[in-house]
Amino acid sequence: MRIGQNPAKFIEASPQPARVTVATVTYIPMVSGYFAQSLDILKLCFDSLWKHTQIDYDLMVFDNASCPEVRKYLLEEQSEGRIQYLLLSQENIGKAGAWNVIFGAAPGEIIAYADSDVYFYPGWLSAQLEALEKFPNVGMITGMPMWSPEEFSTSTVRWAEDTPDVTIERGNFISWENHWRHARSLGGEEARVREFFAEVEDIRLTYQGKHYYVGAGHFQFVGYKQALQSVLPILNERPMGQVRLLDVAINERGLLRLSTPEWWVQHLGNRLSEDELELGAPVVSLKGRERKRPWILKWQLAEDFLYWIYHRLFEFLHG
Repeated sequence: MRIGQNPAKFIEASPQPARVTVATVTYIPMVSGYFAQSLDILKLCFDSLWKHTQIDYDLMVFDNASCPEVRKYLLEEQSEGRIQYLLLSQENIGKAGAWNVIFGAAPGEIIAYADSDVYFYPGWLSAQLEALEKFPNVGMITGMPMWSPEEFSTSTVRWAEDTPDVTIERGNFISWENHWRHARSLGGEEARVREFFAEVEDIRLTYQGKHYYVGAGHFQFVGYKQALQSVLPILNERPMGQVRLLDVAINERGLLRLSTPEWWVQHLGNRLSEDELELGAPVVSLKGRERKRPWILKWQLAEDFLYWIYHRLFEFLHG
């Protein structure tokens, strides 16, 4: 039975979503080893987003089964009204699986996606929206100059070659400093990256008086929701390693993949360099880090000891 009337019936209007949904996927299963600085980097990512985004937007976070410390932080930020949509997955369904959810559920007309280890510079969103609205049939716009394999952008090259007011050039336009600035955040070894850099060429197009690079990155991009939904579902058989399928699908749909000549975003990775610390990241120290789980049972002692061994081995191998 029902007694009375639901008060919601008397509300005259519902809140409307912002035109842009900024979306990210978080996966921090622990705060040690590879992930020792990941929570601090996540906080730096969000701080830069909140400080440097002047355009109205909603923030959507899909958490892929992170540890309790991370979920506590996300829930606190949502309670403060800084995260508008928070999705908590019981299991890690992978990045592609999270994309399938985000692209289908985002309420905005435009989706601005970024991994949770991205730093946003002032004006990043307005600059990428300008590029998005300038080009026809856009799939992805990434906010930094980057090289990308041509095989994933053949539709973009074809459009540029067939459009009279577009100039397309091939050569070395992205400097080594800019190339290495991104490659090192992906864990690249400098000697190998230099060898690779000497062999590749960039594809640059000029449209309406401005340069852009052919290709985009799946770590950060802005696109129309309708275009991104057109490639769903993205195959999701493993948590990692299948992100290129988004690039392939966008290209096969005949959509453009482009990147800007200016640095509007910066990929950080899992460790902060001295230069990145100047962006405002907190100094991270594992000494004296408080553990949240009580040491009561023997298996908990063993688990904690194994995590300690794992962290020390990781530091020895990579620190």
